[in-house]
Amino acid sequence: MSSGEPPNSGRLVLPAHYLRVVADCVSASGGDVAHWLRRSGLGASSLDESSVQMSLSAFRRLISDAMLVTREPALGLLVGQRLTANAHGSLGLAAMSSGSVRQLIGVLERYVGTRVPIIAAYQDTLDTQLRFQFKETVPLGEVRHAVLEAVLLATKGIIDFVAIGTCRVDSVTLDFAPPGYAPFARSLFNCEVRYGMPWVGFLLPLDRVDQTLNTADSAAFQAAEALCQRDFDKFDSGHPVSARVRRLLIEHQHGFPSLSATARLLHVTPRTLHRRLVAEGTTYQQILEQVRHLLAVEYLRTRQLTVQEIAHALGYSDVANFRRAFRRWEGVPPTRILGRDLPA
Repeated sequence: MSSGEPPNSGRLVLPAHYLRVVADCVSASGGDVAHWLRRSGLGASSLDESSVQMSLSAFRRLISDAMLVTREPALGLLVGQRLTANAHGSLGLAAMSSGSVRQLIGVLERYVGTRVPIIAAYQDTLDTQLRFQFKETVPLGEVRHAVLEAVLLATKGIIDFVAIGTCRVDSVTLDFAPPGYAPFARSLFNCEVRYGMPWVGFLLPLDRVDQTLNTADSAAFQAAEALCQRDFDKFDSGHPVSARVRRLLIEHQHGFPSLSATARLLHVTPRTLHRRLVAEGTTYQQILEQVRHLLAVEYLRTRQLTVQEIAHALGYSDVANFRRAFRRWEGVPPTRILGRDLPA
């Protein structure tokens, strides 16, 4: 099966503080931090910078190597536990001064990509609960679970710190089978953890998310959000158009916007968007195919939907077209993904 880096995925820019937290875990286990960094093409000076640039493949190797060196399958949880609310720059400041959990979730939803560009977040409502979901925007391969666990625990830490006594997370959901360290995960999340679900994220009580928080500070929130917006504008303008299109498609996966609609969301004409994508060596259709591939594998991993339902969710009017596309992507039919039989 294919697990390579998608074309035109660009380079990741991550806060160096996040890298330092992983490095601390490597060091604590007795690992050689300098050697660990070199294997991914980074120098020890990276830890002293404000941000670190690397390719997606280098990032994946960095995390997988850290898990090997530390012999810690729950490394993502250990990293997430260490990322306190004040570790996230202006985003953390905005979160800590939010007027309500709903406002906090809103600011995380909009700006999380400026801190972790490989993750998108969005919210909706399920009956009496607010659902806050996370999706990877690029294939994370063998480090996917660790990355998602780190993001989830760090985010829950922010919510718990800000909303103490006001609004608690009802449950955490993950779309993979319970790992051997599931009891440890439950102890860190300190709430119900549900594995094997069709999505990744949190459920919060809808009747509590609008309660005024004790730490609310409207002036501080406005100032911090202005900094978040500045970072967002800088992030948006500094990333390839193809990466921005990919993120939009991930965020709107329940109804992919057309080329024209995508152009409008990016405040350009369809012709300009097409021209810029071609200049980056890709097209809207190619990016859509990459996103469909990413989501198809994710849906199949969860084993919650039939192949026909997945084809419909990805916008295929004919399941046969989806089967052909999947065989082209992975070299096997969707019913054989990960070597397991799945419902047809």
